[in-house]
Amino acid sequence: MIGSPAFAWTCVEIERAAGLSELVARGTVRLALKQAGLDAQTVSGKEMAIVLRAILPQELANRAVADSKRVCSELAARILTRNFEGSDAVVDVFQRLGGGK
Repeated sequence: MIGSPAFAWTCVEIERAAGLSELVARGTVRLALKQAGLDAQTVSGKEMAIVLRAILPQELANRAVADSKRVCSELAARILTRNFEGSDAVVDVFQRLGGGK
């Protein structure tokens, strides 16, 4: 399973914004979630926004991502505007992966 829609969205956005490989982006987000005591399968958008602000900036800095605080702050603001509760959330992530949006 790919994880919750919020997890999948965050991984794709981290990969794009930070220039990390898919594997490294997903692993980095999973490590941050583990530190927060959250699960990739069930994390919500609101929970992910907190992780983006509190934990992921340092994890990205550890991976030599420039301006990791800004990147995470922008993603945290954007994730709060997303509706991951609707059935279109997973479809949206896959469209983004394919370059549809």
